[in-house]
Amino acid sequence: MDSLKYINHYSESTKKQVLELIAQEKLGEHLKKKYPTAHDVKTDKALFGYVNELKSSYIKNAPPLSKVLYDGKINVIHNALGTHHFISRVQGAKLKSKNEIRIASMFKSAPLEFLEMIAVHELSHFKAKEHNRAFYSLCEYMQPSYHQVEFDLRLYLTQMELFGKMDEWN
Repeated sequence: MDSLKYINHYSESTKKQVLELIAQEKLGEHLKKKYPTAHDVKTDKALFGYVNELKSSYIKNAPPLSKVLYDGKINVIHNALGTHHFISRVQGAKLKSKNEIRIASMFKSAPLEFLEMIAVHELSHFKAKEHNRAFYSLCEYMQPSYHQVEFDLRLYLTQMELFGKMDEWN
């Protein structure tokens, strides 16, 4: 079951269904059917605008974002999908803070729902630091299908690890 490390904590019946899709080599097809097209947020500037729009729509009183970008150094399979950073520096008598979000560059050509899920996840950390009930409630507030998309993203990572990169979304 090492091939199911991304969904290891799900029920046995769920894992069995995923194993059947893998055995039939239909996991990628299943994902393409559910999420047929890629987003068009390809540049760091467009990503900054997209994430900032989410932030201003749902968590207006959170501190402003200094930087949002795609990061080719994030190792998705072994590390993370995205990261968030809170950087505080003393400049004279003032405390300056910067808030950054970095998203793995492999998501430049993924469905919008996957990009939104990662952005929502990282934005939620600005209000709730821990992965607790308040954190996931905020995620669901910003993206009502958050948990389903997170599961599907885990399937996507499983597909990538087992069969390599999927055909690009159109």
